Amino acid sequence: MVSDKGIARRGTSGLAAGAAFARSLPIIIGLGLVAWLAWGVNWSFVSNLDFTVIYKYRVALFEGLVNTVWITFASLLLGLILAIIFALLANVRYAPLRWIIVFYVEVLRDVPLVVALFWIHFALPVVTGISTSVFESGFIAMALQSSAYLTDAVRAGVQAIPKGQWDAADALGFTTARKWLDIILPQAFRIIIPPLANIALGYFKASSVLALLSVGELTTVATRISNYTFKPIETFTFVAFVYLVLGYSLSWLTFRLENLFETKRI
Repeated sequence: MVSDKGIARRGTSGLAAGAAFARSLPIIIGLGLVAWLAWGVNWSFVSNLDFTVIYKYRVALFEGLVNTVWITFASLLLGLILAIIFALLANVRYAPLRWIIVFYVEVLRDVPLVVALFWIHFALPVVTGISTSVFESGFIAMALQSSAYLTDAVRAGVQAIPKGQWDAADALGFTTARKWLDIILPQAFRIIIPPLANIALGYFKASSVLALLSVGELTTVATRISNYTFKPIETFTFVAFVYLVLGYSLSWLTFRLENLFETKRI
């Protein structure tokens, strides 16, 4: 006759085995998928790929990468500055101003980046008489649209600050500027790090859309090299690898920053 302890041990071991299998299941599926892909690959074609084209045009690709990073960083920085201003103005009691900000955010969030890009480059000069270069048009489009997404992120971070923090700042006699700069915004930035990083990563990848106007970023350079050398697979495989490495690095950095701020908070 089996004792209750024996049944309990068998049940525990069964649960442990099931948990171990569940943990290893993604690995098994991944290995199976890799094996299936390896079996279906045309290895004779792969062996004839010539990646020396990457080294030959390394300077042009590096310049394109620098342009990609620069336009992404600069447009997001301007977008963040605008977002902070809009988030501050969204807290005023003047309703028409809040309506204007809501309209601005909704329009730019709902319009695709490529549409905004073409409208700014081709329609805006007709309306205003001010012409912009392709680089300026790409920068303006990314900065304005990112500011709309970042406004929501900053506003959510501000609204997440406990009411006690606001009351404490008022009780201590802080001016409005000091209350925002010393109390509210530093805490809000800790909260918005994950969405801010997601938006930054999304716009880093979305910068490839600027190739439609031949802005000169990485995808534009890769397209020119591909058309000139007739080696699109080698060129765009390298570009995909660059995006993957930089995107993963940004995600890792975000994770580290989150842990750092959590540690300081504890």
